[in-house]
Amino acid sequence: VKWIGSDDPTLINDERFAPAGVLAPKSKADFAFVLHALNYLSSKGRAAIVCFPGIFYRGGAEQKIRQYLVDNNYVETVIGLAPNLFFGTSISVNILVLSKHKTEGKTQFIDASKLFKSETNTNVLTDAHIEQIMTLFDTKEDTDYLSASVDNSAIAKNDYNLSVSAYVEAEDTREVIDIKTLNIELKTTVAKIDKLRADIDKIVAEIEA
Repeated sequence: VKWIGSDDPTLINDERFAPAGVLAPKSKADFAFVLHALNYLSSKGRAAIVCFPGIFYRGGAEQKIRQYLVDNNYVETVIGLAPNLFFGTSISVNILVLSKHKTEGKTQFIDASKLFKSETNTNVLTDAHIEQIMTLFDTKEDTDYLSASVDNSAIAKNDYNLSVSAYVEAEDTREVIDIKTLNIELKTTVAKIDKLRADIDKIVAEIEA
């Protein structure tokens, strides 16, 4: 959604936005909501906010706000969900988890994009999927193709990109091809074709005779 943003010069002094040193873009108020929520957290507070994926990798003011969040160790977890989970939009959204009581200078990324059940018009998260996500969140364990905890210094070197795909490797489900076996099959096929051609030439020669 759009908001007044920099058109109101007093907002940069607002206690919600001043610490970040920059306002969310006027055309994209996502981080205004995020900073509003963060401001109202207690010292032991935690917020989970459904967000549009673009705010996690775009540059400009949004990158500077991400820098503020990461450098102050407020981002606990970013969870990438499957597409078509919400009515009214088919996009894959993320859950941004903010915390003011983190002790470790790492940020967790969870790729839950493959955790869903297809129904008639939408995808759904089953209780089993939610339990799996929460187990990853609670333990903070690294799991191949599902979760990774990344040092904030590494995120800084990556231009404060908070996209899940930048840190959790996607599983390669393509069929593994054995080149040696493929070459043998090709040689066999070529030999059969050569024999077939010879047989055809022989038949044609006999017909012509």
